[in-house]
Amino acid sequence: MRLPAIAIILAMVLLYACSTPSSIKPVEYLDDRTAMTVGSLKEPIELVPSLRQGGLRAIASLGKRLSFAYLGPVEWDRSGSIVYGLWVHIAPGTDRPIADIRSNAALTIVLDNGTRVLTPIDAPQLGRGAYQAVASWGQTAYFELTVEMLKQMAASEKLELNVRAADDSIVNFVASGDTRGTLREYLHARGITDD
Repeated sequence: MRLPAIAIILAMVLLYACSTPSSIKPVEYLDDRTAMTVGSLKEPIELVPSLRQGGLRAIASLGKRLSFAYLGPVEWDRSGSIVYGLWVHIAPGTDRPIADIRSNAALTIVLDNGTRVLTPIDAPQLGRGAYQAVASWGQTAYFELTVEMLKQMAASEKLELNVRAADDSIVNFVASGDTRGTLREYLHARGITDD
């Protein structure tokens, strides 16, 4: 008789765990300086060096610090006039110098349905940024983001970022976890539907 009670408790725990929001949930704030509403994730999505880069253990064994990348969608709403952007931050390590991420074709996002070169934009000058830079010595920039691309990112199992290194080689970063739930939650919080 105790077995059904344990099964019910376990089922309730599983339902609770499945219903709790992700740790990277959307947030919204009103910028005091511009009176613009800014919608972002609580924390940016972390991207780690791809194992395809080869030699990660060798680099680590040489005492080199690896580079990491971070990205997050941003919605700027000024009295109903809405614009989107993709915040990207590269925290360079000592493994490979990174080129200027705002230079032409420096960043490419890779999704299930293909690749897209990111185009830098000038973000609104806010009192505070949508995200906090991870490394003060890193590079941060905003890039064009459409609602369609945001939906593709939320539906894509693959989320990678190719970054041009100073020697024109490519450094590939992959999401450290499944980002679909986080991005779908962001779409929902921003009122973006498939309609």
